[in-house]
Amino acid sequence: MVFTLVIVAIALIATGGWRKWARLGRADFAWAAVGGFMLALHFWSWNTSLRYTSVAASVTLVNLQPVIIAVVSAKWLGERPNGRQWLGIALAVLGALIVGLADMPGGIRNIGAALTASNGNSASQALLGDFLAVLGALTAAGYYLIGRRVRQVLDLWPYVGLVYSACLVTLVLLALATGAALWPQPPREVAIFVGLALGPSLLGHTGMNWALGYLPAYIVNLTVLGEPIGATLLAALIPGIGEVPGVGVFAGGAVVLAGVYLTAAKRKPAPIPME
Repeated sequence: MVFTLVIVAIALIATGGWRKWARLGRADFAWAAVGGFMLALHFWSWNTSLRYTSVAASVTLVNLQPVIIAVVSAKWLGERPNGRQWLGIALAVLGALIVGLADMPGGIRNIGAALTASNGNSASQALLGDFLAVLGALTAAGYYLIGRRVRQVLDLWPYVGLVYSACLVTLVLLALATGAALWPQPPREVAIFVGLALGPSLLGHTGMNWALGYLPAYIVNLTVLGEPIGATLLAALIPGIGEVPGVGVFAGGAVVLAGVYLTAAKRKPAPIPME
């Protein structure tokens, strides 16, 4: 996030976008800060959940966020999915579940065991991990919903400058509270951090924050479920990894893409009746 903010700062100076903060109302300013807080909690809670519960359970629970966003978006923002879009959301969530289970021990044939596995931890620890995964879904949903609201009144670079700054401050406080060492880091790790800033942060999150200015939050968020597909393809293509995906990954990926298409595709206008 530090490296990301360096690039965002350059963009803010080059475009003069920082001047728009002066015209931003206090409520929207506060909402942007809360959005960054939500993003930081999402990063922390979801990653921490993997220490206590199974990957399958964590991925399944955190991927409930499109459903949460669709429900809250209808109530708070007045953007209601239609029947076809609800079907697309359900399909995409199901596809993400299939992808998440495909590489588990026993795979899709042993769904119950995969979902109830707890990484060798006690039942109470597994329950804590499940709770953290749900918290990851709720905070991600809040982040996207707030982005949809504030992006209606604030351009991209000023918005992400506020959100990412609040996210960084929150993550630093979390690191200090948990005693996590932030610096120094080996050169290899620093290079990975730079890559994360250029890829997932600037292209991924910033791209989705741009889209939130034009599309409902439930459509933008639904594309996140395609992450496992891209990760699987990269894992197969990068020589150092060379992991060939199984049939379950392809099947789940196809279901995810079908769900995203159903949700995002525009309906053709009804023909004008001839007199």
